[in-house]
Amino acid sequence: MQLSDGEKLILIMLADLHEKADVEDSVDPDFVRDAIYGGHHWALEWKMPGIFHGNQDSDVALKQTVDYLDMWHFVECSVEALSAEDQRKLEEDAEPFGADVQFRGFDGNNETQHMGIARFLVEKLGRFERFKGRDFNAHMPTLDGYARMLAVFEPIRHQLADGYLSVADLTTILLARRYPDNRP
Repeated sequence: MQLSDGEKLILIMLADLHEKADVEDSVDPDFVRDAIYGGHHWALEWKMPGIFHGNQDSDVALKQTVDYLDMWHFVECSVEALSAEDQRKLEEDAEPFGADVQFRGFDGNNETQHMGIARFLVEKLGRFERFKGRDFNAHMPTLDGYARMLAVFEPIRHQLADGYLSVADLTTILLARRYPDNRP
């Protein structure tokens, strides 16, 4: 870790304030001072890997995640508003995606950034509350399928009059999830 002279001064001053205020938490002001005075800046990373992990969500992943959550919000609300007859039609027409239509999240092994962003948006920021309490781990790759769905959804979204998608629109959106080589 590289610290500028100004950052070192700020950290030392904060450590002094932290100690004088008798704050009891996970940061040890003596350790911070010793690491800075001794030139052991790397020790801060070793002692506090949760702070200095080097990971930051990309703007692209954030935008994608918000777009996917927004799309799934419309899809789920629209499915809930369907009559029982229309739900049966959707199940049949959009098979295998038309039954139990629900946002399942992202792949916990390979799409962790999107999964983490979704969880933070919902659980910590209170956005997209309909997804609160969900696992967000789909246990399978989702990004390509969601991207295909979004490409179909976005032009339709701008034409929504009452906020709900029709059975035909839902069918088209849900079937777009299927990998193109696997389409009939």
